Amino acid sequence: MLREGYQALRSGHWPSLLGAWLHFEVSFVVWLLIGALSIPISEEFGLSPFEKGLLVGIPLLGGSLLRIVVGPLGDWVGAKTVGLAILALESVALFLGWQWGSSFGEILVVGFTLGIAGASFAIALPLASQAYPPAHQGLAMGIAAIGNSGVLLASFFAPRLAAVFGWHQVFALMLIPVLATGGLFFWLVKPAPAPNSSQKPTQPYFSFLSQGLQHKSMLWLCGLYGVTFGGFVGLSSYLPIYFHDQFHMDMVTAGSMTALAAMAGSAARPLGGFLADRFCGLLLLRGIFLLVMILCFALGKLATIAWALALVFGIMMCLGFGNGVVFQLVSCRFRGIMGTASGLIGAAGGVGGFFLPTGFGWLKEFTGTFSSGFLVLGCVSALAVISVMIVQRSTWFFPPKASSQA
Repeated sequence: MLREGYQALRSGHWPSLLGAWLHFEVSFVVWLLIGALSIPISEEFGLSPFEKGLLVGIPLLGGSLLRIVVGPLGDWVGAKTVGLAILALESVALFLGWQWGSSFGEILVVGFTLGIAGASFAIALPLASQAYPPAHQGLAMGIAAIGNSGVLLASFFAPRLAAVFGWHQVFALMLIPVLATGGLFFWLVKPAPAPNSSQKPTQPYFSFLSQGLQHKSMLWLCGLYGVTFGGFVGLSSYLPIYFHDQFHMDMVTAGSMTALAAMAGSAARPLGGFLADRFCGLLLLRGIFLLVMILCFALGKLATIAWALALVFGIMMCLGFGNGVVFQLVSCRFRGIMGTASGLIGAAGGVGGFFLPTGFGWLKEFTGTFSSGFLVLGCVSALAVISVMIVQRSTWFFPPKASSQA
């Protein structure tokens, strides 16, 4: 299997894949920076459970909305150009977090602005897709999407840096890797070939959006990704609060546990794409959603800390695996408009990520326990299982040519 993976990597332009991964990795750190710093920020402003959920959810909402814009824009003017613009805007957002954010309202504005980093997803995956042949789409996009391991770096390093320098200064320090990534991205990523007259985008920008939304399969994949990626990124943002409030972990320990859980999910994503290239993606998804449902129901009982950690790691691993499988299906179904598909489906994932921490926070405030949040997530996973089973019995999702690849 390792030899097959190595040969698959050599089949495309690996520097572009490296640049796509680096862009997504660093941007993911920026996107989840407030989640990683949620404990000191919450303590400084004295936030309620719902306000804590809103704090870590607002960057995810900003990212989801911007993905809708960035995805079709990448198809229209070029993914590399848009990728460089995203990194420049991230620098502006980090500067605001460094010099501003002295109240809860202001930090919400900063968090929403940091959402531009979440739009990297709609650039990194199309770049990876364009750099590799159809037979290796799952692996290529799975590797680029390992960039979601940026949550590991954010969760592990941000609390430690905040303990030494203060949480405002962490935003300033993050400017260094963002600017360095801009230079490397410009150097590594292969420019798109100049289009001839028949390939130039003559359609209006918004026609890319309407083209994507015409497919009900696009809407269905949006729903699935809202569960897999929304669950992954939402839990990644909320777990520091969960570990701190439920098990009384300090800021650094809670960040370390979150980093380990995120590592499990990030490592599973390329495996999901790789296996989906070889087996039925729909069958894999059915099993993954069923397992997430079982684990969430078990975690809803809030057992000992050891069991809770094991169940959280299992949930994150399953969600990461599911992310890879979903986007292998996306590449089979929408290869011609990958920027638009990545933007729309990625936006749905970000919306799911926003609702998870805000919903968990509201339920914690309303019920007084974290159990209700995990039970709701388990029910949503059960609905996802049912939807996959329905699609498996239908013929509308894949055209005849694509169905053989799934």
